[in-house]
Amino acid sequence: MFGLEDQKKKKQPEEFVFDLEKELKNPQKNREIKQKVEAKIQKIKDQLRSGENQSDFDRFGTLLHGYNALMKVISRFGTKK
Repeated sequence: MFGLEDQKKKKQPEEFVFDLEKELKNPQKNREIKQKVEAKIQKIKDQLRSGENQSDFDRFGTLLHGYNALMKVISRFGTKK
């Protein structure tokens, strides 16, 4: 009635799934990604501690924050699913 019949027949749109979510479902791939990210975090921390690249200090800091955020996502995904 009043054009609402079509809405009932329409299917619900599929939920978008990121490629990272698909990869993190596999426990082996999850461990590999986590190890790679941890290694990159350590490299960035070593660069920041050495103080050699003063011009790239802000860039390394931004990268470090990004990788830390990724580690939070990985850890939360592992506990939820």
